Amino acid sequence: MTRVHATTPLARAIRLDVDLDGHPVLRDVSLSVRAGAVTVVVGPNGAGKSTLLETIAGLHRPRAGRVELAFPGEVALVPQRSAISTRLPVTVGELAAMGRWRRTGALRRLGRDDRAIVSASLEAVGIADLRRRPVAALSGGQRQRALLAQGLARRARLLLLDEPMNALDDESRSAVNAAIQTAVSGGTGVVVVTHALDELDRFDAVIRLP
Repeated sequence: MTRVHATTPLARAIRLDVDLDGHPVLRDVSLSVRAGAVTVVVGPNGAGKSTLLETIAGLHRPRAGRVELAFPGEVALVPQRSAISTRLPVTVGELAAMGRWRRTGALRRLGRDDRAIVSASLEAVGIADLRRRPVAALSGGQRQRALLAQGLARRARLLLLDEPMNALDDESRSAVNAAIQTAVSGGTGVVVVTHALDELDRFDAVIRLP
């Protein structure tokens, strides 16, 4: 893996204008995400926080402005827990293992190293003991942690988290915070959408959307 200096921007959003279904969502938004740092995005409901993450991840094409990635393809977007159905017919371990599909493909069995990464990701968010539990049987907080484990399993350089603390209990919040700090200490750049800065143990920059 190529090393990057802590001040190197992993991603830059430059004067983004983004429309969804013909309606303006983001206007003139810029940010820079550094390796080994946590950038927080705050703002009221409807301000476009999720849209900003999705645009950085390549899911939306901006009407104006641009996104620059130091390592294209090295982005993991972790949605809110409501983004996955409670009826999804997979186990926690299978959901986390999907984070390796970019490397292995969906139809190939995971190798030893991939299985170790999945196990470490489940351990990092404190749900290794739930590996064989169906996702449908999880609480909301457990489901959010399972999604984060999937994102961590990608081992991407840039981790985008959409309100990972939303309505979590204290145990889940602590586990998510610890996982974020571990990723950052390993040089990952993290962007977190949140409503409250006090949800996070540490952050390095704040982007406020109107």
